[in-house]
Amino acid sequence: MDSRPGVDHILDMSETTGLPARIIAAAPERVEANARTVRRGFWSKVRANLGRVPFATDAVAAWYAAIDPATPTRAKAILLGALAYFVMPIDALPDVVALLGFTDDAAVIALAIRTVAVHLRPDHYDRARAALADPDRLPSDDAA
Repeated sequence: MDSRPGVDHILDMSETTGLPARIIAAAPERVEANARTVRRGFWSKVRANLGRVPFATDAVAAWYAAIDPATPTRAKAILLGALAYFVMPIDALPDVVALLGFTDDAAVIALAIRTVAVHLRPDHYDRARAALADPDRLPSDDAA
């Protein structure tokens, strides 16, 4: 059975969001792929780059918002896309480039957060600060 949204649902979402219906119809697969990428590499990337990533608190808050059941699906999709870009080893500016390596990641995450800022609540930032305060207790990546 096809679990993709029906045509009526896609058209309703298109009218509500202003996005073309073809983008919304393809979105579930892309969102799930981004979620897998993030689950498999987010915490490793954060752990490996503590002290070098000035936007770590924002990235971790975005993670907590993305896994929060109260966060709307559209906001989760945007945040997961930005976090997947952060996690992926190939991007516009390789992370190993001194001083510039995380500039593109920072821009992508900042834009995503700005787009869905209303859905990043103070408790997401509180959890992010608490997680980053004790790097030895950061969660592990999901191997699934």
